Amino acid sequence: MSEFKNVTVVKKANIYFSGQVVSYSVLFADGTKKTLGVMQPGKYEFSTGVAENMEILSGELEWQMKGEHEWKKACGGEAFDVPAHSVFLMKVPVVTDYCCSFVG
Repeated sequence: MSEFKNVTVVKKANIYFSGQVVSYSVLFADGTKKTLGVMQPGKYEFSTGVAENMEILSGELEWQMKGEHEWKKACGGEAFDVPAHSVFLMKVPVVTDYCCSFVG
């Protein structure tokens, strides 16, 4: 899906890592939430409250759950899931556009 219809967009940006990661919240009539964002090249650590699905729209990154040893790659057109109440790491080599869906 390349666009969302009949949604509310929160104007205030979610700004992380001194502006290296910026996203905007998109709220749906059924109560679900997504964020649309861009990550600049860098290394990042995020924690989750609820489960998340990270869809990479363009660019690429490597990710792993904190404490694991294997890095997994995700490129434009691919997605990965992150469990609730967890911490995950990302290495982003190029500007990467993403959509995060919150599950639960």
